Order: sequence, then structure tokens, then C-alpha cells
Amino acid sequence: MILSEKLKRSLPLVLAAALAIGAYGAWRWSQDSGPGPGFMRGNGRIEATEIDIATRLPGRIDRILVDEGDFVRAGQILALMNPDSLQAQIEEAAARQHQASHAVAAAQAQVALRESDVTTAQAVVKQRESDLFAARQRLNRSSTLARQGAASQQELDDDQARLRSAEAGLTAARAQVLSAQAGVAAARADQIGAESAVTAAAATTARIQADLEDSRLKAPRDGRIQLRIAQPGEVLSAGGRVLNMLDLSDVTMTFFMPEAIAGRLALGSEVRIVLDAAPEYVIPAEVAFVASQAQFTPKTVETASERQKLMFRIKARIPRDLLQKHLEQVKTGLPGVAWVRTDATQPWPASLTIHLPG
Repeated sequence: MILSEKLKRSLPLVLAAALAIGAYGAWRWSQDSGPGPGFMRGNGRIEATEIDIATRLPGRIDRILVDEGDFVRAGQILALMNPDSLQAQIEEAAARQHQASHAVAAAQAQVALRESDVTTAQAVVKQRESDLFAARQRLNRSSTLARQGAASQQELDDDQARLRSAEAGLTAARAQVLSAQAGVAAARADQIGAESAVTAAAATTARIQADLEDSRLKAPRDGRIQLRIAQPGEVLSAGGRVLNMLDLSDVTMTFFMPEAIAGRLALGSEVRIVLDAAPEYVIPAEVAFVASQAQFTPKTVETASERQKLMFRIKARIPRDLLQKHLEQVKTGLPGVAWVRTDATQPWPASLTIHLPG
């Protein structure tokens, strides 16, 4: 009876000790001992570069040609905006360009006409110069004859009048040449203006053609459609998002390491990634980014123990050529573990030997 009472009193202590030992054993069993010293791990998730497929101009969505999960290639048409307004604008611009081309032809004809006026006026100048020369010769003879008494004063006065008339005619003819040359310059200016109008109309046509081309939303690179953000019939403003896609050739895992480890990691250092969903595979990667400042810790630390709490963000990138070979298997958001070597002289253990899907 006394022994039974002692057992009753000691039973809770025994049970508590058993539970403690069991919990400790379970905790030890749950801990991943890893490959041993010289290696350290960080938890993270697989991420890929996201790209928004958006409209450059406001408009209505006509059709969306892909669904969520579809693989697309660079340059593939993903969606079409309604082109009616742009098509009308490009037809108007083409008409203006055609009209400007006719204006150039008319201006060229005017230049030719004005140049012929110059030629005509210059011919008249030549004629007036001949008339002036003849009038001077006649006046010289009349003056000589008048001094000799062989010609009347009336004849001398008439020849002098003819000389003055010839001089005036030559002056007028030369002025006509200047006027015709000014007309040529004006006509050429009109021609330049008409040609500029053609260039401007062509530029307008090209711009609207580019807008029309932009109404066909294309994939900027290979990837997978992640989300359909808008639907056909919706009216979007400039920059309105239609689709979201992932560039599966640019995949990374972000994880965190303490300062003592991050400080020794160089860009390009080897990393091994093991995903929770596929622990049998070991994926190679390399360090592509190490944060210059600690994350989620105070900016100012005073003691060595506090400095040990500093955690730095690190990004490991999976090789692009490897991703290209396994695009169908690439999925983002998967959690996993990134292993790094703290001692570069240590070889990778068998458990972290690269092993990829066949």
C-alpha cells in the first residue's frame, strides 16, 4: 500500500521526464543535420521575373489569344486591341500625304514657270540693250551730221528721245528680270514647304502605323502566361495591364544568411537548391546578388552578440541554359533550401551532388 502511494506520487514526474525525452528526441530527429561543417543553408522560394503585358495607348480589348498557363514565344501575338480608330487615322494621314505630294508637283510646275519668266525677261533685257546700242549709234551720227549742217535739229532731238526711251526700256527689262527671279525664289520656297508637308505626312503615317502595330500586344520574350488581368471588351487607359507573364529563363531563389557567412560569399559562388516538392533533385545555381545592408535588424548595433543577428539577403540564379532544357518543369513559388559552402576547399557531399530530372 505504501509502495503504491509512492508510485502514484512519482508517476507524474516519470511521465514528465518521458515526455521531455520524447520531445527532445523528436526535435533532434526533425533537425536536418545537413552535410556537416563547412556548409550552411537558407530557406527561400523559387521566383521568376514577372512581366506585365500592357497597352501603350488607351483603347478597347478586341481579343485575347492566350490562356493562363500557356507557354509563349518572343514576338508571339498575345492580345489585340480594337484597331478601328487607328485605321481611320492612318487612312486620313495617307490622304494628307497624297494631297501633299500633289502640292509638291504643283510647286515644281510653278518653279518651272517662274524660271521661264526669268529666261523671257533676260531675253527682253538683251533686246533692250540692242535697242539702246542702236539709239546711241544713231544719236552719234545725228550729232555729227548736225554739226556739219547735214541734219536738222529735229532729227537730232528725235534721236536723243529714242536714246532716253531705250535706256528706260532697258531699266524696265532689268527690273522685270529681278521680279521674275524673286518669283522663282518664292516658288522654290513653296516647293520646299510642300515637300516638308509630304515628309510630315509620311511621319504621321509611320507614327500611326507604329500605334497600329502596338495595338497587337506581343510577348517580349519566351515565358509562361501567369494571369489574365483584363478581358475582351474592357476599355483600358494607357498602360492598362492585360496579361502577366513569367520569364522562366530568369529564375532565382532569395534566402538569408548571417553576416559572417554573407560577408564571405562572392558573386558567382556555387549554390545547391533542394525543393521541398522534389527533395530527390539537387539544382545548381550561383550567387547573383548579396545585399549591401542587413535585413530586418536595427541599423545600429552595439555588441558582438547583436551583430551575429544581422541577416543579409542573397539571391541565387539558376543557369539559363539549364532552365531552357526544363521549361515544362519550372514552377515558381515553390519553397526549398539553398545550400552554400562556407569553406571553398570542402567538396560537395554526395547528398548535394547535382541531380536533375531526366
